[in-house]
Amino acid sequence: MFSIIIPTWNNLDYLKLSVESIKKNSKYDHEIIVHINEDLDNTSHYLKENNIPFTLSDINIGVCKGVNIAVETYSTKDYIVYAHDDMYFAPDWDYYLINEINNLHHNNFYLSGTHISTSNSNDIFNCGVNSADFNEEKFLKNYQQYVSYDYQGPVIGIFVVHKEIWKKVNGFSEEFFPGCCSDDDLCMKIWNQGVRIFKGIHHSKCYHFGSIGINKSKIMKSENNMLFKNHKYTIGHYASNLFLLKWGITKHFFKKFYIRSDEVFDGPLQDPPITFRFIYYFLLCKIYYFLILLKFIIFKNK
Repeated sequence: MFSIIIPTWNNLDYLKLSVESIKKNSKYDHEIIVHINEDLDNTSHYLKENNIPFTLSDINIGVCKGVNIAVETYSTKDYIVYAHDDMYFAPDWDYYLINEINNLHHNNFYLSGTHISTSNSNDIFNCGVNSADFNEEKFLKNYQQYVSYDYQGPVIGIFVVHKEIWKKVNGFSEEFFPGCCSDDDLCMKIWNQGVRIFKGIHHSKCYHFGSIGINKSKIMKSENNMLFKNHKYTIGHYASNLFLLKWGITKHFFKKFYIRSDEVFDGPLQDPPITFRFIYYFLLCKIYYFLILLKFIIFKNK
């Protein structure tokens, strides 16, 4: 049914937990494809033992390029599912996504699951901060109580798109290294292709330890990008500025006014109405855009 693409960066214990949860808790048979960055923990040996196809890079090439390579090399299914290596998939996570796909009768969609993370304030949903202390029994007992409605827009977690949509927009944009904002950018690209169904399925759940791979690098410094030369930015700040420079609006503006993230799902999205509030925040985006652009010009001329 699905090509489940998982990029990993020396996170073998998490990856094992994730793979085993897919095998144990999926309703249907899927192909799992992994991209390995570096392989310092001998992830490749584990994957070979379990007959899981993988691609490999000697250095960390990031989420975006790794996923693109894995899809191009091994994917044979019609639907691409992206997942992190630190996710535990709940029972029947795939059934609810496939049921939704079957009800749509077309391929113009972006569906995502619902993730439960260590940041949840309610203690019944905190089932461990790492793979070693993950309380599987507690999670399986309580996960169904989390979120009781489908919602607009994507969240951090698994998502599924049809392969023809993926190919039409050339997958992830590799400039978003190591991966922050790449899902927002993908949503923008497929929005521009006319996709208007961005739906989070509350029944399709996973436990997410928190983007372990990306968060290994807390500070990002780019020596080759004049905009950020000689300055340190958090990965999120860097990626957010990149999104703004690429699209002319912030990712927060896009998620708030276009895909209406986290609102209760009420059908296919429409182009946002041009209200005073929309114009106000749009102008703020443009001011911020020109400030970032000015910074680029200043650094370029130094």
